[in-house]
Amino acid sequence: MVRTIVGPAMAIVTPGIRPAGSPSGDQKRVMSPAEALSAGASHLVVARPIIEAPDPAAAAKAILAEMAGGTRLA
Repeated sequence: MVRTIVGPAMAIVTPGIRPAGSPSGDQKRVMSPAEALSAGASHLVVARPIIEAPDPAAAAKAILAEMAGGTRLA
């Protein structure tokens, strides 16, 4: 909805990104990377799912792979 208001040029930063199937933790509203990109996000904020993972590099790579499945509308 925001994308239709601000148009394609403005950045939309989306916090609370969690990989599909992961717990939401203390976040009330979460989206997967693919969902956020499909909804029009241009920038994703992903911290805890990476820094708290046993293998942060592998977690980041998995999130990037999940992002590749999303569709950017920006």
